[in-house]
Amino acid sequence: MDFEQADALNQAIRLLSLRHRARAAALLAPLGLHPGQEALLLELARTGPMIQAELSEALGCEPPSVTLMTRKLEAAGHVRRTPAPSDRRASVVELTDSGKALVGQIKRLWCALAGETVTGLPAQTVAELPRILRALAGNVDARARRPHGSGTV
Repeated sequence: MDFEQADALNQAIRLLSLRHRARAAALLAPLGLHPGQEALLLELARTGPMIQAELSEALGCEPPSVTLMTRKLEAAGHVRRTPAPSDRRASVVELTDSGKALVGQIKRLWCALAGETVTGLPAQTVAELPRILRALAGNVDARARRPHGSGTV
C-alpha cells in the first residue's frame, strides 16, 4: 500500500473514531454517563453479574479503567459491587434496578447513533460493516502483539 492510500485510510479511521466518540458523549451526557460507561452497563445487561476482571476482558479495557468506571457507576446507583464468593479480593459487579432502567435508554441512544452513522449507506454495506470492523480491530490487535519490524506493514 502506498503512503497516499495508507494516509487516507488511517485518517478516515481516526476521524470516524473521534467523531463517533464525541457524538456518543453528547448523547450520553443527559443520562449522566461518559463514553465507556454505557458499554459496561450493556455488557452486564447481556451477561448478568461478572467479576471485574472478566468485565475488563469482555470490554477490552485495562482493569484500572473498569475499576474507575464501576466506582462511578456504583456512586450513581447504577451498579452494585460485592465480594466474589470464590475470591474475596475480587468484586462481582451487577446492575441495580436503576442500571437496568438506564440500559433501555442506552439501547435507544445506541440505535440512534448507529442509524446516524450509517445514513446513506446501502443496506448490504450496513449488514457487512460489523464483520469488517471486527476484522480491522482483530488485525490491529494481532499486529500490536508482534514486535515492531516483524511482519509486513
